[in-house]
Amino acid sequence: MTKQKIYWLCQILGWGIYGFIQIFLYTIANRFDPSQALGVLYQVVYFIATTHFLRAVILKRGWLNLRLSFLIPRLLIGTFLLSWLNYGYLLVIESFTGSISRQDLMFLTVLINTLGYWVIYFIWTIFYFTFHYVERYNKSLKAETAAREVELNNLKAQLNPHFIFNALNSIRALVDENPRKSKESITQLSHILRNSLISDRKKLIPFMEELKTVMDYLALESIRYEERLTTKFDIDRNSGKYMIPPLMLQTLVENGIKHGISNLKHGGEISIKTTIKRKQLCLQIRNTGQLSNVPDKDSGFGLANTRKRLELIFGDAAKFEIKNENKNTVLTSITIPSLDRSMRDVD
Repeated sequence: MTKQKIYWLCQILGWGIYGFIQIFLYTIANRFDPSQALGVLYQVVYFIATTHFLRAVILKRGWLNLRLSFLIPRLLIGTFLLSWLNYGYLLVIESFTGSISRQDLMFLTVLINTLGYWVIYFIWTIFYFTFHYVERYNKSLKAETAAREVELNNLKAQLNPHFIFNALNSIRALVDENPRKSKESITQLSHILRNSLISDRKKLIPFMEELKTVMDYLALESIRYEERLTTKFDIDRNSGKYMIPPLMLQTLVENGIKHGISNLKHGGEISIKTTIKRKQLCLQIRNTGQLSNVPDKDSGFGLANTRKRLELIFGDAAKFEIKNENKNTVLTSITIPSLDRSMRDVD
């Protein structure tokens, strides 16, 4: 069941129960008549309409992301205005049914009824915000679980003996030939391993931090593949303002090398490009090769988890696509929105 269907089910069921309680109270007080039942029905419809309007205001104004110190005053004022309008609506109904009295217009009566409706509206907002906070917490747990799964998978790929063996062999070959380059390569390998080990404690990291790790990774792979691997970077200077899931970029780059360039006799190129459009980070990764029609288990896992992590963290605001751009190039495109300050706490 979709979130929209759950919302309307709760709206109709919740306010329906409220209406039945009203009728039940009228019945046990021996004050029930068909005109009152009709009035209760109108009131239930009005509550559904006004709370739906309040929900629209909450979503449009971004109240779900406000701190309590800013949220509570808005809710108090908004629900009080709706309560006052609700009592006015009730007086209009009573005037049409001929049941309005002078007492209904007295200040104390108006105040008591308005406060009564305010309590009802405020209880509705408590349920509404509790639902969203619980949902957000559950999404956070799911995101953390998915992130840990993909991080463990990447750790296996980066820390397995085969990867370390190839990296150390490449560095060993440089010790006599180019001692300075070999020292630099050891530093790069150390940086990759360190970042891999600490990344499981973070949900999001700055893009430039991830890019630095990827550049170290590509530098080591360049030693291994020599002239068969070329790299190209075109990075927007504002990219550092954006946060991405750790190891996401490296997963995609590694996927391009492992399933694309490494299978080509003459090798190929990995290029990484970023642009900022409409306050979103647009990331493009190109690698020489072609997508296979037969899905690979390892690459499929990495791509599926990348897509899932983006969905859990950013929702519909993030986009992920991988396709054959032409007969020689695979293009991976990712769009990531900017996050408010509260979501930048990634430790």
